[in-house]
Amino acid sequence: MASMTEAGLAPSTVYTYRRVLAQILNQAVDDGLIVSNPAKKAKAPSVRPRRQLFLTADEFRELADECGDFAPLVWFLGWSGLRFGEATALRVGQVDPSRRRVRVEEAATEVGGRLVFGAPKTHEARTVIVPRFVMDAIQPLLENRDSDALVFTATRGGPVRLNNFRRRVFTPAAERIGKPGLVPHDLRDTAASLAISSGASIKAVQRMLGHASAKMTLDVYGSLFEEDLETLADRIEERYGES
Repeated sequence: MASMTEAGLAPSTVYTYRRVLAQILNQAVDDGLIVSNPAKKAKAPSVRPRRQLFLTADEFRELADECGDFAPLVWFLGWSGLRFGEATALRVGQVDPSRRRVRVEEAATEVGGRLVFGAPKTHEARTVIVPRFVMDAIQPLLENRDSDALVFTATRGGPVRLNNFRRRVFTPAAERIGKPGLVPHDLRDTAASLAISSGASIKAVQRMLGHASAKMTLDVYGSLFEEDLETLADRIEERYGES
């Protein structure tokens, strides 16, 4: 992994390559082709913390509207908290509209111009429950389609590729609403922010986002919970403080 960074690749790129390689080798272990996954011992370079940009609910709605035919995908990302690759790998049969549940079992990662489908980032499948209005938005994409079909597809069919989506749809839409520099991953941060502001616990947000631990969730979104704790303190003071 060190040789990759020495060759000029960004740490985040090396991290992605390592994750895809680990997924391939995990499958090889499952198929009995190798005994263990050697990638588990390889250490990826540390990635510097990414800046976070949280949209308000009104800004988020405006952004989704500006994305046209891809509005359902944007709306889904900003309320479900799924990673982009998890959402674009989602199959019709993994969505249960009546129970508002989405089963996250796969993720699509673009490496060297190719899409690789594998396990989610934490290698753990999970179930996410979304609000009814989110399920209503994607309902038309589920009707009369095979269970193995992708829920979200490109304009001409096939998987939605992150780079194309970002360049052709997302970035222009973000600029039109006065949010230059916004990236698709900011919708995941927005989902976390909206959930926390709605009263979600650390554990609930962890499960929604698919983090390996609540500590990871707190490390990433701790400042938002601090604001929530301040609000809680105000409520306790108002109810139990001396008059």
